[in-house]
Amino acid sequence: MTRRYMQLDVFASRPGNGNPLAVVLDAQGLDDTAMQAIARWTRLPETTFVFPPSTPDATHRIRIFSPRREVPFAGHPSVGTAYALLDAGLVTPRDGLLVQEGIVGNLPLRVHGDGMQRTLAVRTPRARVQAIATPDDPRLATAIAGLQLGALPPVLMDGGRRWWLVELANEAHLRSVVPDWNAIAQLAEASDSMGLFVYARSQDPVYHYAVRAFVGATARFEDAASGAANATLAAWLAERDALPGDDGFYRVSQGREVGHDAIIELTVDGNGEVWSGGRAACVVRGELAWPLD
Repeated sequence: MTRRYMQLDVFASRPGNGNPLAVVLDAQGLDDTAMQAIARWTRLPETTFVFPPSTPDATHRIRIFSPRREVPFAGHPSVGTAYALLDAGLVTPRDGLLVQEGIVGNLPLRVHGDGMQRTLAVRTPRARVQAIATPDDPRLATAIAGLQLGALPPVLMDGGRRWWLVELANEAHLRSVVPDWNAIAQLAEASDSMGLFVYARSQDPVYHYAVRAFVGATARFEDAASGAANATLAAWLAERDALPGDDGFYRVSQGREVGHDAIIELTVDGNGEVWSGGRAACVVRGELAWPLD
């Protein structure tokens, strides 16, 4: 059996700038073992599998797998899968919204524009403060040693995935940081978190913050573009009344240090909900031939 298959670059308007994603558009009949094997084979940060929704409120149902395990929620797979479904003509927005069914429940996605100008944003699970720390907190001290810190205190946020967020003094310093991977891995394991997410305000005319995400859990790598991690930052900035501008909207630059150049758009609405999104670009369209055992 062949299944429709796409690979996309998410949070980018052209291939090569964003975070890659594989999407299997016809996942019926695939069990957990097969989906994990396919995700391991693609070797991409995440692979999504699309199923018919089990509720009339949803337009589609997805499951998300990294090469190592199933992921309850992630931003770039949600946005990229919605783009792929729209591109393939398999879903139709209802009043400008798609609704994704998944492990964390039904999440709406806003759809703006068409074609290459289309942007999508997913309403992310509510992120909450787990712990506010001081720079000399023994959990953090080694991982952030030598960093020039900003005004906001370090914080552990949980928005489906847990991240330590640390503000740095400026963008130039952020882009020069060389992570201590051993310390970040120890931090991730000790706090059951993904690792360390650093951010700094920017004077660039396109984006308001520059960010970097150092994943220490299971694997050790720098994430090219993370919608979910940035959503936890948006929730923290809203908590501290530190959002740039006065309308709850801002842009983030991520990934330059690992050869990408993603732009992620964040909005905190009047109800305090965080929407994370941007553009996507299709790179591969084809069929996946994967035998069923």
